[in-house]
Amino acid sequence: MQRAVFMLFAAVLFCAQAALAQTPFDISRNSQLTEIVNRKKLVVGMELKYPPFESTDAKGMPVGLDVDLARMIAKDLGVELEIKDMEWTGLIPALQTGKIDLIISGITGTLERAKTITFTSAYFTTGLCALLSSKRAPDLASVDALNDPKRVIAVKTGTTADIVASKRFPKATINRYKDESACVQEVVNGRADAFLYDQLSIARHAKEFPQATRALLKPFTYEPFCIAMRKGDFDLWNWLEMFVSLRRNDGTLEELRAKYVEPLLN
Repeated sequence: MQRAVFMLFAAVLFCAQAALAQTPFDISRNSQLTEIVNRKKLVVGMELKYPPFESTDAKGMPVGLDVDLARMIAKDLGVELEIKDMEWTGLIPALQTGKIDLIISGITGTLERAKTITFTSAYFTTGLCALLSSKRAPDLASVDALNDPKRVIAVKTGTTADIVASKRFPKATINRYKDESACVQEVVNGRADAFLYDQLSIARHAKEFPQATRALLKPFTYEPFCIAMRKGDFDLWNWLEMFVSLRRNDGTLEELRAKYVEPLLN
């Protein structure tokens, strides 16, 4: 009788262990970090139209702050880096469907986005500023003056400026465009009073078009640029969070800022 009970207990224990091995809590099977290391490749999504964070050089090779950051992550993981260039609006869907492992593309961590994807802490901070039309808004001194029925604001679809504009400037007309360059041209050609975007881009565009535009470079929002990943993998998030913390404290992030950002602001 005792032998039968023991055999029954052993059988139950074996089945329980087998079932547990198939559960989502088996880190060795389901960790995205483990998958990346095992396949020896990290796939990062970017829109290579956003200097100084990501763009292409004369040979068509990716360059910029985010590109360097992605290369450092791949090197520390001991894997190959693949950068997938795609439209901004396609980045989050590509992340959610597993076509890319991470987004490192000047993406701002927001509470709304954090409902569907996971962010690390910020590796860079900036804020929204305004590129103004010299023709349509020659005397405009504050972004608050854009909240007027006579004002036209250009924003890039899917950006935080797109989200903020309707809430911050409900009286103005908000025109949305797929490309950053289209927004800039609306201001340059006098069809829009302002283009709202991050501080660095606004400073760069004001230098490109000094006669047709001017910039309000005091940020009116807080924009933390973060690394984005799919939800549900603590291991990968923990590794990336440690990476950002170490690179912040060893001066690497400040070096990247000095290399890519400071020249635009001076």
